Amino acid sequence: MSLAMSDNEAIPAATLVVMRETGGAAPELLMVERPTTMAFAGGAMVFPGGRIDTADWEGADELLHAAARAAVRETAEETGLSIRLDELVSFARWRPDNVSHRRFDTFFFLAPAPADAGPLVPQPGECERALWVTAAAMLEAIATGDARAIFPTIRNLERLAQFSSFAEARAHAEAHPVEIISPWIEEADGERWLTIPGHLGYPVTRERLDIALRA
Repeated sequence: MSLAMSDNEAIPAATLVVMRETGGAAPELLMVERPTTMAFAGGAMVFPGGRIDTADWEGADELLHAAARAAVRETAEETGLSIRLDELVSFARWRPDNVSHRRFDTFFFLAPAPADAGPLVPQPGECERALWVTAAAMLEAIATGDARAIFPTIRNLERLAQFSSFAEARAHAEAHPVEIISPWIEEADGERWLTIPGHLGYPVTRERLDIALRA
């Protein structure tokens, strides 16, 4: 059983998963904590990103290119980390439809961390903190209540936890289609579940609706 699509228009946005190699261990991901005052996902851990601005369209001939520019720009603005545009790999696209809160049509990209990356510089008002953390460690923090994350972030962390290197993540991304993911609600086993497709590379494709954080 599914809910009807929401009438509010989706806002084009982009986010960037920057991966830092750690010498044989699981790669670390760049994540930021949103201020609690933000209307959408306040206080949640997310990957750097934001809306696609008019300036992001300069020199871009399609939405995907503008999204890549936005992902690089937002990452630099929020954390001080500069990423090369030509190193981005398309990873996913999420656009919730059956919600009443603000909707985003978000393009997810992967990129390797530069070898000479300096210290992170969180921008006041944009994020409370920025840190390098493995996907497994962040999932553990979320499970124990030491961190908060919305449904798409958790599903992407679970997908990213499968990889031992950026090269492995890139190969996985290139082997799976990037389709718009619009989670739906269905009933099964006497429970209501928030669900996503099973062919896009995600090891976990549903979560009970009563515990899923959506905004």
